Amino acid sequence: MSVVLGFVAPSRPQLLLAAERNEGWQRLHDSFADARQQLTDSGAEQLLIYSTQWHSIIGHQMQADPNPRWSKVDDDFHDLGTINYDLKVDSEFAERYCEAAKRRGLAARTVNYHGFPVDTGSLVVAQLLNPENRIPIGIVSCNVYADRGETLVLGKAARDAIEASGKKVAVAASTSLSNRMYTEAIDPQNDKIYSQKDDEWNRKLLELLEEGRLEDVSQLARQFATEAHGEQRMKAMWWLAAVMGETNNYSGKLFGYEAVYGTGQALLSLCPQHSSSQLFEYDEDSSETYQGDRNILSK
Repeated sequence: MSVVLGFVAPSRPQLLLAAERNEGWQRLHDSFADARQQLTDSGAEQLLIYSTQWHSIIGHQMQADPNPRWSKVDDDFHDLGTINYDLKVDSEFAERYCEAAKRRGLAARTVNYHGFPVDTGSLVVAQLLNPENRIPIGIVSCNVYADRGETLVLGKAARDAIEASGKKVAVAASTSLSNRMYTEAIDPQNDKIYSQKDDEWNRKLLELLEEGRLEDVSQLARQFATEAHGEQRMKAMWWLAAVMGETNNYSGKLFGYEAVYGTGQALLSLCPQHSSSQLFEYDEDSSETYQGDRNILSK
């Protein structure tokens, strides 16, 4: 089988722990109800999460503990309290994904031990999209040094593992859009996107995704990251495009877009379809295996 549904999902703990403190946070929290229904309707048998807040340095990591249970205090927002979690992970898929990544030339390893910390972004997605562990999940890390080519290969390895599994799989990229955060405490009621420029770029990106233009967004990721300080250089969009298929053949649905402590947070789904938007604008190449970074002059 293959990917039946994709999500761009928010990553901030306010949505889990303090949604009631801000009307926008509450709206975004509540919008997950419609996304959960779409996930159910898709028939997905597993949810695979790529989180820009699970940072890895040595290669790429896949969560392989079948039942991670622990508690998490967010790295930035300690005052919000504790996220307790009890997750159901497809450990067999994690091993399959790890091997697929290695076959494509990537350094990869699984992690499986009690108390290994699950990051906030993964927990936001897991607990709001799949709150009762209705289907097993998978989680893959975001290598902070990986650039476009390596991240695309990581996404293609995920697609290899999904096809080998024979299951219907939904995928989610947990990431901020613009990622400029307020550096001093704010009244939650006064929260807004950090700058008008960030807001304009966020809205343009979401407009493209609503049109189903995932590959165009992937190709624009570098510029967006430069202009709006996209989280982890927006590499979540590279991974999402690679695992779903590098095309514009999707229908997009925006559930919500709000500011969370200055950052742009959105929940949006992408459903594969046969027709294309016919608005493909960019043409960066796409690696099938990872053979190291190339020296490319940037603007």
